[in-house]
Amino acid sequence: MHHIELRPVDEDDLDAIFEMMRDREAIAMAAFTAEDPDDRDAFDAWIAREFATPGVLSFVITEDGGFAGTAASFTIDGDREVTYWIARHAWGRGVATAALRHLISREPIRPLFARVAAHNTASIAVLTKVGFTEVSRNVDFAPGIGREIEEIVFTLPPALDGA
Repeated sequence: MHHIELRPVDEDDLDAIFEMMRDREAIAMAAFTAEDPDDRDAFDAWIAREFATPGVLSFVITEDGGFAGTAASFTIDGDREVTYWIARHAWGRGVATAALRHLISREPIRPLFARVAAHNTASIAVLTKVGFTEVSRNVDFAPGIGREIEEIVFTLPPALDGA
């Protein structure tokens, strides 16, 4: 198993994050992405808003010290949500599962929510492996693929034992 860690995002990571989020195969999997993933100005504005928003926790995922993706938690409409994006070179090696476990261990608020495109079976497997369960489904427009698709909402409830 490779060594997976989370560290805060810094300015030196922005080029790697931008390039990762332009990967067409990853965009098709994530679906709910930027309207124009090649628009660097829009990306920079989005990142600036994320850094300026209280309560947003943004991390770089590292695998053996190298860039492997991003993970974050944030509040939207009163719900605490988590998200992650794994660079394609790190797919299929347990990076997402390890990173999500690290993220939820740092995030004290429960319940936590996560959203995933219904066709993204790999991400669904990661979420269920760490204890998330499906709570609802809806159809919404997915800019990454240019049409409406089914989205699944998952939740990680509070621990039953209070831990």
